[in-house]
Amino acid sequence: MKVLFGPAGNSDSFSKEYKSSKNAPLWLKNMGLSAYEYQCGRGVNIGEITAKAIGDEAKAHGIQMSLHAPYFINLSSAEPERIEKNIRYVLESAKCVDVMGGRRIVIHMGGLSKMTREEAMANTKVNVTAFLKALDENNLSHIIPCIETMGKINVLGTLEEVLEICKMDERLLPCIDFGHINARTHGSLKNYEDFAQLFDMMENAIGKDRAKVFHSHFSKIEYSKGGEVKHLTFEDETYGPVFDHIAKIIKERDYAPTFICESAGTQAEDALIMKKIYENT
Repeated sequence: MKVLFGPAGNSDSFSKEYKSSKNAPLWLKNMGLSAYEYQCGRGVNIGEITAKAIGDEAKAHGIQMSLHAPYFINLSSAEPERIEKNIRYVLESAKCVDVMGGRRIVIHMGGLSKMTREEAMANTKVNVTAFLKALDENNLSHIIPCIETMGKINVLGTLEEVLEICKMDERLLPCIDFGHINARTHGSLKNYEDFAQLFDMMENAIGKDRAKVFHSHFSKIEYSKGGEVKHLTFEDETYGPVFDHIAKIIKERDYAPTFICESAGTQAEDALIMKKIYENT
């Protein structure tokens, strides 16, 4: 197993040259990257023929596919209608990534509304149980839901909350978004020890075997009092985090995660920078 690097969606430089994501796998391979996360944040609006074409290209060029599930998902809701919609969105995402030849879908947890965090977490567990059952019933048990840490303070998605959910079922993996964690904690990820503590928490919660293959989003993110404001590029020198400490720990612990870069418009280019940092560590 090896560490994989790639972008979330298409960089501006790709979009200037190509109109179809079917060209992305070869483009990424030629850059030296090995992963590609297809974006369905606004709904799974891609046809099966196109999804299979992208998947065939990804397989041909050694690119691991994953998919970001719709932002509409709100796992903290107790409303029966919302729970049914959550299940539908997860199933649509799982079927799509399956056609693409991938296994991982990234899922947001949800907002708090007027609930306590404890109430929202209890509802989330009900929703997760429901969509896992639906995956089983639709022969999609092999799909890996990756629960993402979030950047805004008034939503679920602290590291502790994500790990608590991931302990529910062995197929669940955390999607550790280092920029989100740094944003919601107002810049707490600074030195080697800060990141090592984060990885220790993950290992203690879900075991080293699952921790070593975690999914990840990475970018520098501007933040304010409420947490995340916007994604930046690696050219930014004001906000963090930096990737260097992560690369060192990943090598020391022999981890094999998938790193998806979410920089604003330069995600493929910055993913390549991350790969080179890792290789030179």
